[in-house]
Amino acid sequence: MPFRLSTVTAGVATGTAALLLSACALLAPLPEQKSVTERLEAFPTRDLPLDGPVTIHWSERQIPFIEAASDGDAAFALGLVHAHLRLGQMATMRMIARGRVSEMVGPLGVDIDHGLRTLAFGRAAAEIERRMDEATRLWVRRFVDGINHYQESAASLPHDFDVLGLEPEPWTVADVFAMGRLAGTDVNWLVWMDLLPLRARAGWDELWARLVEGGAVSVAGSAGAGDTARAQRWLGGLSKSGSNSVAVAAHRTDTGGALMANDPHLGILVPNVWLIAGVHSPSYHAVGLMAPGLPIFAIGRNPHVAWGGTNMRAASSDLFDVSDVPAAEIVERQEEIGVRWWFDSDVTVRETRWGPIVTDVPLLAEMGLPPLALRWTGHDASDEIGAMLAASRAQSFAEFRAAFDDFAVPGQNMLYADSDGNIGRVMAVRLPGRGGPPADIAIATDLHDAAWSAMRSAADLPYSYNPEAGYLVSANDRPPATDVPVGFFFSRDDRVDRMHALVAAETAVGVETLKALQQDVHMASSVALRDLLVARLDALGMAEGADADARTAIDRLRGWDGAYRADSTGAVTFEQFRHAFTTRFYVLLHGEDDGETFASIGRRTALLGEEIAAADEETLRAALAAGLEAAADGLESFANWGEMHRLSLAHPLANVPLIGGRYEFAEAGVGGSSETLMKTAHDAAAGRHSVNYGSNARHISDMTDPDENYFVLLGGQDGWFNSTTILDQWDLWQRGEYVRVPLTLAEVRARFPHTLSLER
Repeated sequence: MPFRLSTVTAGVATGTAALLLSACALLAPLPEQKSVTERLEAFPTRDLPLDGPVTIHWSERQIPFIEAASDGDAAFALGLVHAHLRLGQMATMRMIARGRVSEMVGPLGVDIDHGLRTLAFGRAAAEIERRMDEATRLWVRRFVDGINHYQESAASLPHDFDVLGLEPEPWTVADVFAMGRLAGTDVNWLVWMDLLPLRARAGWDELWARLVEGGAVSVAGSAGAGDTARAQRWLGGLSKSGSNSVAVAAHRTDTGGALMANDPHLGILVPNVWLIAGVHSPSYHAVGLMAPGLPIFAIGRNPHVAWGGTNMRAASSDLFDVSDVPAAEIVERQEEIGVRWWFDSDVTVRETRWGPIVTDVPLLAEMGLPPLALRWTGHDASDEIGAMLAASRAQSFAEFRAAFDDFAVPGQNMLYADSDGNIGRVMAVRLPGRGGPPADIAIATDLHDAAWSAMRSAADLPYSYNPEAGYLVSANDRPPATDVPVGFFFSRDDRVDRMHALVAAETAVGVETLKALQQDVHMASSVALRDLLVARLDALGMAEGADADARTAIDRLRGWDGAYRADSTGAVTFEQFRHAFTTRFYVLLHGEDDGETFASIGRRTALLGEEIAAADEETLRAALAAGLEAAADGLESFANWGEMHRLSLAHPLANVPLIGGRYEFAEAGVGGSSETLMKTAHDAAAGRHSVNYGSNARHISDMTDPDENYFVLLGGQDGWFNSTTILDQWDLWQRGEYVRVPLTLAEVRARFPHTLSLER
C-alpha cells in the first residue's frame, strides 16, 4: 500500500527521544533471518473455513499464485497471503487511515490525527458496502476473513507490532474501504498547501490565473522542508499520485502482439508499497501488482487484457469559503484520540453541507485563512474495488471501459492492451460538472450545487481506442479536452514527451524498448532551463568575465546532455546552479518571507522561465551570480550525480532517534530526477540529498504469450524483518532486470517450487 509513515515519524521524532526510548518495546530485537521455506512454515494450511481445496504455489522470491475452485476461497487465500507477507505494514496503514497515529508514536501525533479525523477516510464505508453487488461484497468479506484468520492463528506477530504498540484487532470491510480512500487522496491538496500561504498577498489573483492557465505543478518530491513539506511528502507517498504507462498496438511491435508497460511512482520505503501475486478461480485469472490490504490487481493482466494507469490529477475537490455560514448550519463532533505514553486528547471536528472545515486542522490553522470546507468525491460512495475486479475479468475493450462506471478516486488514466493486438485508454473518474476553472483556490458556497449535482463519470468522458499512431502514453499529463474541466494542475510534459519520442522513434517496439524506457533519465525541461541560464550569462558578459572555477562550471553546463546518469558531473553542476539561482531570484523578487514558497512553485512550473524573461537586469545578474558561485564552489564536492543523489531503502522506523540505524537496509547512488521517466524525485538541493518518491515498481507484459510478464519491486516481496525476500529484488531494480511471472497454471506449477495445500 502506498504510504509514507516515515514523514509521520520524522515529524514527531525530534524532542521525543527520551519518551520513545522509555518504552522497552522499541528495543525489541529484530527477528532472526528466515528463508522462504522457513517463512512458509508459518503459513496456516489446516482447519481453514474453505468450501474446497486451495493450492498456493510460491516462487523462490516468495511470489504467490493461488489456485482455488471458488471465488470465495480465492479471496480468502488472498487475505491469508497479504497478511502473511505484509501484516505489520497493513496494521500500520489501517491506523493511519483511521487517524490513530498517536497510538503508535505518542503525543506529537495528535495534530496529525486531528487532520486525519477531519478528512475521515472511512466516511463513506457503510454506503460503499451497501451499494456493492453481491459478488464483490463476498470477495471483500472473504478477503477480510483471510486476514483475520491469519492474524488469529499466527504463532508470532510481525516486529512492527511490538515496536509501534499495535494490538491484533479484528479487521473489517470498513477498514479496507478506509485504506482505499487513503490511497485515493486528491493530489490537488498538495498543490493547495503550497499556494494557500500566498493567498493574502498582493497579486494573488494574477498568480492564481497564471498557474491555472499553465497547469504544470508537480505534487511530490520537491516540497522543501517544514510541516507543510512533510505533509506533502506524506500524502504524496500515500496516494497513487504518479506513474508512467505505455500501451503499444500489435502493428507497432516486434512481437506481433500488443505490449503493456507500467511503472508506478510512489513513496520509497521498506517494505515496498506493492506486492506481486497471481490467482486462478472461476471468475479470475490474473497476475499483477496489489496494494497490501486491498483485494484488487491495480496493475496487471489476465489471458485476454492487460491494464495499468496513471493519476489523472483530476479536480476531485473544491474548497468552499464558509465564512458567512450561520453557526446553526455547522455541526460539531468530538473525536477522542488515544495517545501512547500520555493522556488521551479530545479534538473538535466541524462539518458543513459543503464538507468538513479543514482550516481547523493545526497545519492550516496557523495560516490565517478564512474557514474553508472541503468537498471531495472520496467522501461519497463509489466502488473502486468492484471496478478493478471487473477490469481484471474483462475480455474486451467494451467490458474494460464499462468496468469504470462507478470509479471515482483517485481519477486514473487507465491504459489497455489485449491479446488481439488492440489498445485503448479510459478516463476512470467522477468529476463535478464545473463550467470552467475556479476564479480562486477557495470559492463561494453558492457555486456548489450547479457543479456537484451534475457529476460526470467514465461513461461521459472521452476515450481512445486503437489510435492511428499505434501507441498510447500517459504520465500525469493534461488529458484530452472535455466538456467539463478534468483538472487544473498536471505534471510537466517531460515524461510524456520523452515517451512519445522514444516510442515514435522505433519502427518496431519490443520488450527491450520498454525496459530501456523505464530506465531513461533524460529531462528536457532541465536542458531548456540550462540553455536559458547560459544564454543570459553570455548576454550579460558574465561568462566571459568569470574566473577559472566559474568558467569550468559554465563549460560543464554547456557540455551536459540533460541526462541524470549516476556518473554525470553535468547534472551535479546544473542542480547546484539552479538551486542557488532560484532561491536568490525569488527572494529578490518577493522578499525573504515568500521567496522560498515562490521558488518551490517556480521550480516546478513554467513560472520560472516567464519570470526570468520579465526580470530586470540587476535582479537577474544577482541571481545568476549566486548560481555561478554555488556551481563553482561545488566543482569538487561530488564526483558525480550518484554521489549526490542517494536512494535509501529503509523502514519508517529508521527515523526514530538512537535505534533508527537498524532499520536502514541499503543505500546507493542512482540516476534520474524529479521528472525523468525513471523518476527519483528529490528536494531542491545543492548538497547530498535523498530520493523520497519515485519509480518503486515496474511491469511489462507481452500479450502474445500469457507467461511473458515481467515485474520488479524496489526492495522485495516480504515485509517480515530479516526475511531473505525483503530486499532480494533491490539489485534487480538497480540493474534494470525483472522477474518473469507466468500466468498459465502449467507454467506456474513448473516454475514455482514451493507448494502449500490448504484444507478444511
